[in-house]
Amino acid sequence: METEDSQAGLVLKGKRRPAWFKLFKNIFMRFCLVVMAGWAVLAILFSNLPGFLRPWAAGIFAIGSLVALVGRYSSQQSRLIFLAAFAAVLVWWLFMPPSNDRSWQPDVATLPWAEVSGSCVTIHNIRNCDYRSESDYTVRHYDRTFDLSTLTTIDLFQVYWGSPYIAHTMLSFGFEDGGNICFSIETRKEIGETYSTVKGFFRQYELTYVVADERDLIGLRANHRGEQVYLYHLNASKDLIRKIFLEYLREVNSLKERPEWYNALTGNCTTSIRGHIAPFTPAARFDWRIIVNGLIDEMFYDRKALDTSLPFPELKKRSLINERAKGLDKSADFSKLIRVGLPGRGLDR
Repeated sequence: METEDSQAGLVLKGKRRPAWFKLFKNIFMRFCLVVMAGWAVLAILFSNLPGFLRPWAAGIFAIGSLVALVGRYSSQQSRLIFLAAFAAVLVWWLFMPPSNDRSWQPDVATLPWAEVSGSCVTIHNIRNCDYRSESDYTVRHYDRTFDLSTLTTIDLFQVYWGSPYIAHTMLSFGFEDGGNICFSIETRKEIGETYSTVKGFFRQYELTYVVADERDLIGLRANHRGEQVYLYHLNASKDLIRKIFLEYLREVNSLKERPEWYNALTGNCTTSIRGHIAPFTPAARFDWRIIVNGLIDEMFYDRKALDTSLPFPELKKRSLINERAKGLDKSADFSKLIRVGLPGRGLDR
């Protein structure tokens, strides 16, 4: 009897799963394979192959993938062939080399770099463009030495040009003498090149850190592009501010020697900021608003990194600086004047 009961138990345990489960599994696997095929087609289309060859190679891969995955000739063997072809495209894409040697747009042609000696930091090639319009400007650079012991503030700029859920974020560091250095993490575009979100996922742009006057980076966006610019004081200790500032400069020097790719999801203006801050604030956890970065000011508010004496909607309303920035592009007091009346001041004052 025990043997018969055991055999019956084995039969029950080995009972086949419902037909719907098998159907769902097959559909899900096919969906994943089709998504992989779509990614590979775009990777080929935006690759470093000769321009005339890209659409042909992408088209052949697309047709072959459809036949292998969803056509009447689809089989386990054809799917294995597809996986091998996908792996080849992925490896090729991963080994596409970034470069510092291209025909760059004038505003990003000259890379900044820094020398650190004790408490003194000399930053070379700080950008200070003279803008007559967004596309008509004279590029200027200068060098300046800063005393790290006088580094006292860190501020967040948040810039909107369309959706309230997507923004460009920048950090600016302030010194006791009133000097401010702003860092903007951007795509390094070539002459005639424009930004595309889709291309931003496919290694089409090198990453660059623009180190510039606020008159340059903020004046351009507020006065010539007509974007909405918000400025927030961040709460941080002097020690933390110094560590973040030096971490930024470390990356600036690294990019001058070893170029890197920009990635619209993992290596953009906001995820890179988190990468510079996280090593010094271990408690800082990932938040979905880092991806939907138009809400990152709200995230900082919730974490009490911004002034919380006002309700957040009021804080945001009073942090809009476009009216203050009007006509100040060439003012030596630009950084001071755009901060007049701003709510809050960090723990570092």
